[in-house]
Amino acid sequence: AEMQKYLLYNSVEPEELPTLRELSTVEICKIWSAMSRYIYKQLLQKKAVDIGIGSFAVITTHANVAEGNLLPIERPMFILSKPLKMFYNLESDETKIPEGTPVVQLDFEAIAANTHFRHEILEQCVHETLLCFAGALRDNKEVEFSFR
Repeated sequence: AEMQKYLLYNSVEPEELPTLRELSTVEICKIWSAMSRYIYKQLLQKKAVDIGIGSFAVITTHANVAEGNLLPIERPMFILSKPLKMFYNLESDETKIPEGTPVVQLDFEAIAANTHFRHEILEQCVHETLLCFAGALRDNKEVEFSFR
């Protein structure tokens, strides 16, 4: 139950984030860039990636082109996990990972191979960032997560 550690009853305390405190902003950004590249590669292979609080997947939507013609387009999307949505009482469209899409977990060793970080550091950094994210959801804070 990976996702359960992001269902927070209390605010996130600084001592729960020892790795983020040690790393510089630049280092945290480097780690998330490596994550981003890994996720992107998986999406290109038509896989979905579960990051603990939800999954990145490629969804087919339709764009309106001339005279009401619909053009199917594929776009990457982040789908927040259902238990998380219910727990934090969040509204969002019902989007599902397309049938038959394999879902993979994060492979921290593979991700770390493209950085100078040990995979444990990388894993902790990602975990603590997601804790912060969950903490912001819990406290109704505005959150902006940008992925290239």
